[in-house]
Amino acid sequence: MATVTFDGATRIYPGTERPAVDKLNLHIEDGEFLVLVGPSGCGKSTSLRMLAGLEEVNEGRIMIGDRDVTDVQPKDRDIAMVFQNYALYPHMTVADNMGFALKIAGMHKEEIRKRVEEAAKILDLSEYLGRKPKALSGGQRQRVAMGRAIVRQPRVFLMDEPLSNLDAKLRVSTRTQIASLQRRLGVTTVYVTHDQTEALTMGDRIAVLKDGLLQQVGTPLEQYDKPSNVFVASFIGSPAMNLGTFPVVGAAAKVGDSELPLTRATIAAITPEDDGKVTIGFRPESLDLVDAGTAGAIAVEVDIVEELGSDAFAYGVIPNLDPTASLQSPQVIVRTDPRAVPKKGAVTHVAIREGEQHVFSAATGERLPN
Repeated sequence: MATVTFDGATRIYPGTERPAVDKLNLHIEDGEFLVLVGPSGCGKSTSLRMLAGLEEVNEGRIMIGDRDVTDVQPKDRDIAMVFQNYALYPHMTVADNMGFALKIAGMHKEEIRKRVEEAAKILDLSEYLGRKPKALSGGQRQRVAMGRAIVRQPRVFLMDEPLSNLDAKLRVSTRTQIASLQRRLGVTTVYVTHDQTEALTMGDRIAVLKDGLLQQVGTPLEQYDKPSNVFVASFIGSPAMNLGTFPVVGAAAKVGDSELPLTRATIAAITPEDDGKVTIGFRPESLDLVDAGTAGAIAVEVDIVEELGSDAFAYGVIPNLDPTASLQSPQVIVRTDPRAVPKKGAVTHVAIREGEQHVFSAATGERLPN
C-alpha cells in the first residue's frame, strides 16, 4: 500500500491549447478511498489515466509512495485498474480471467489458484469460477473484473466509472459492496465517477474537478456543508442547492419581497466587481415552512409537487423578484413533510434555517465569510 501524490500534474493533448488537467495538486493518504468527481470533460478520467501511466504527463510529476512514477511504464507501477467495461476474455472461465495477469507474470500455478480462490471468496464468486462471462449477470462480471485486480495485490487500485453499465438498483448494491471491500482490504483507491451520489456515499474524501481544474477536496460532509464555490454547491447534493444572485440593500439581500440579513463579514467581503449583488444558496432540506409574517420568510408559488412516500418536494417560483436578480434554476425546490405537502398553485412561505445559508461572490462564485 502507498500514498499517491499529484504534484502540479498537467496534461495537454496534442492540437489543443487548453490543458485537459491543469496543475493538479492532490495528495491521497495510504489506504484512503478518494473519489474524483465532476461533469463529462472535467479531466477526472485523464487524471486517473495519468496515474496509471496511460497518459503522458506534460508538466509536474506523479508519486506513488516515495517513488516518482511520472515516466515509469504502467506495468511497473504496481497498480491495478478496473475499467468501465468489464474487459473480460469471453473464451476463458472466471478463474482464468481473474488469474490471467498472474499467469503472464510467470507466477506458479498453485499460488495463482490460491489467490484466485481467496479473491473469489471475498467477492462471493466461488461457485462461478468455472463459468464463462456470458453466463454471468452484469454485476457478477463487474465483480470478476474487480477480482482480477485484487489477485494482483497492488499498492493502488484505480477504478474508472466501474458501475456505469449496471442498472440503477444494481448500482446501489454494488457501490456498497465496493466501499465495504475497500475498507476490508485497506488498499489506497482512486475512484472516478460523474455521479455525485456515488461520490458522497463511497469516498473518504472527494475531489471535485471542473474544466481540468481542482475545485475542492474534502470529506463528503465538508463538501456538502461548506462548498468552496458556486460550482461545488450546485454539483454536490441531490436535489441540487437552490442558488440565486440578488441585489444587496443595506445589510441584506433582497429576495422577492423578503430581505435576508447578511453578516458584517459578508458585507465587508463584497467587492466593486460584485456590482452590489451576492449569490445566495440554500438546500431544499434547509427550508422550513413558516407563517407569512415570520422574519426572513420567502414566498414561493408552488407549481409542482413530487410525493415520494418518505419524502416530498415542492417546486415553485419566488414572486416579485427584483429585475436585477437571477436564479440558477427557474424553480426553487423545497423539501417538505410528505404528510403536509403544499397544494399546487398555493403560495407558501419558507425560512432558511440558521447557519444553513451559503453566500458566494456574484463576480467570482467563490464562497464568502458568513
